[in-house]
Parts: sequence; C-alpha cells; structure tokens
Amino acid sequence: MSRARRARKIAAAAAFGGGGIGALGAAAYGLLLTEVRIARKVIGQPFGNAGPGGEGRYGAFPGEPIQLIMLGDSTSVGLGADHGEQTPGAVIAAGLASIAKRPVEVRMYGRVGGQSWELEGQTARALDEGPRPDVVVIMVGANDVTHRVKPQVSVRALEASVRRLREAGVEVVVGTCPDLGTIQEIPRPLRYLAQRLSRQLAAAQTIAVVEAGGASVSLADLLADEFIAHRIEMFSLDRFHPSATGYARVGEAILPSVAAALGFMPGERDRVPDYRRGEGIDDVAHAAVRAAESGGTEVSGIEVSGAERGPRGRWAAFRRRRAPKLEQDNKLDQDDRLKQDDKLGQSDSVEPGGTPASS
Repeated sequence: MSRARRARKIAAAAAFGGGGIGALGAAAYGLLLTEVRIARKVIGQPFGNAGPGGEGRYGAFPGEPIQLIMLGDSTSVGLGADHGEQTPGAVIAAGLASIAKRPVEVRMYGRVGGQSWELEGQTARALDEGPRPDVVVIMVGANDVTHRVKPQVSVRALEASVRRLREAGVEVVVGTCPDLGTIQEIPRPLRYLAQRLSRQLAAAQTIAVVEAGGASVSLADLLADEFIAHRIEMFSLDRFHPSATGYARVGEAILPSVAAALGFMPGERDRVPDYRRGEGIDDVAHAAVRAAESGGTEVSGIEVSGAERGPRGRWAAFRRRRAPKLEQDNKLDQDDRLKQDDKLGQSDSVEPGGTPASS
C-alpha cells in the first residue's frame, strides 16, 4: 500500500469512525512505548512537568495585540527550553510582531504529556477564556505514537478541534507529528518503526487539517539531519525534547504560515506555488506525503479551475513559505513593558514569562 493511500485510509477511518491497528501494530506500539519508558528512566526528567513559561506580550509596537494561542503537548509549551522567550510560541510571537508591526499576546493551553484527545478541552478554553484568538497553533502527535493511540482516533480529535476553531473564525496552523526516528536512545530497529509511524501520522494529520479548513506545516522531517548530526545543540538535557536552538528552528518554520494566514504577508497567502522551489499542487493525500518528507512544508486547500475537489479528492497546495527578514529583540522585556504601561496607563497588561496554563 502506498504512503498516500495509507494516509488517506487513516484519515477516512477517522472521518467515519472505523479502523484500528492489527496485532502486529499493537505489539510494535507496545514495544516502542516500553523502550521510551526505559530510556526516560535512565535519563530522568530534568524539567519536571511544566514548560519554562513564555506567556505574555511580544513586540514593542502600537495597536491592538494579535491574539496567539498554543495548543497541544510538551512541544507547544517548549519543554526543554531554558527560558520562556525560547519556546515556539514566543519565537512565533516575536517574529509575527515584527512582520505585522503590532504587539502579539501569547497564551498557552498545551500540556506536557498531552495527547490529541485533550485538544477538545484545550480548544474550549481557547475560545472561552480571555480575548478571542486570532490564530491558534497546534503541535501534537508524538505522545499519540508512543502511547498506542489508534491513529484514526488521534486524527479525528485533531480534525474536530481544527473544524471548531475555523467555524469560530479563527485561523489554525498545525505543526504535524515530529520525526521520532531522531531519538537515538530508542534502539535502531524500533527507531525506524518510530520514524515510519510518526511520518504516517503526520501525513494523516495533514489530510484532516486541510479538510477541516486549516493549514499544516510538516515537522516530521524537520531538522532530522541536524538533530542527528548535532545532538548536543539540538536536543535538551532529557535527549527527547528540542533545545532552545531546536525550538527556534521549529518556530521559524511555522511563523511564515501564521503570518500568511493572518494576511500580514501581502500576496503570500494565496500565492501560486512555485515549482522551481519544490512547491506544487496535488490531491491532499499526495501533498501530505510530500510534506512529511520535506520539513517546513505547508499544505493548505486550494481550488483548481474553480473546483475544490478533483478525481482523487481535495486539491491542496504545498508551499515553502519564507518570512521576511526580522528585526532582533522584538520581545518586550519587563522594564520596557513597565515603562510602557506607566506611560499609557495600562495596568492590566499580561506579564511576559509567566507559567503556561494547563488543561
């Protein structure tokens, strides 16, 4: 069975409530989880069960703040980074503020250890607590792979959250399941299995996200070579989660898609794919497989000759977005924020570097 067909089958099973994994698949998942647990026991968990913070306002610009919310698992709250401003949400917020010339408020409802089924509650909080979000970034999938969650169940939960957010008028960008094959503490035969399962889930996630009206950015292959070749720089102390350097690359990959979705990169949102840059148009399943093999690739829905669907399903564009050159030090540090608050008389602004909320 081709990878595109397999991904399409998972997504279809998610939509219609069927599917599952066979005995061999269940045994493989169980063995993979056992190896991860053994590796974690040997290495330990130096970061506990909370991220380093990072909620607050970014960008010393005037205007109404753009509301950015992070949902998902430990990667969405930057577990492994040393400081809040090194988390993916902070990296995206600082870059978006520089592009939009407006401040960005970040809230985090992801949870360390989170799985896709938890997105329902996180999505409810995103819509019900505080200002209505302008854009939501979801990063989830790795724990679904290592905890034997049926991919159909995982994908169904993700699609439901994306659809609910889009129906509420919120832009959604999903960072798909990362490549677990880069974790060298998992023995080599199982490392290949982890890579195959995570990329398979990433492709199925992409199909579901596009069908629900969102955009996905492939993290399945993102930095795979760099993580393997430069483990000290790219991985944090627990050898599982990215370091500040790794999260910076993740945030930089997602940022252009967030900015384009919000219309802050003129002409980029609906730009015709450039085949010279490895971009193109295909049915969503084949586009998803292409994205899973090329980290940082965005996949979103597109019309071809006025039609959303072709002979093989939903049309999708895969693009390699590029953000404009960004200014440095866009984050408001505490002193600058306090000075600005005193000047403007804003006593209710959000403190940067707070503790991320949990679901």
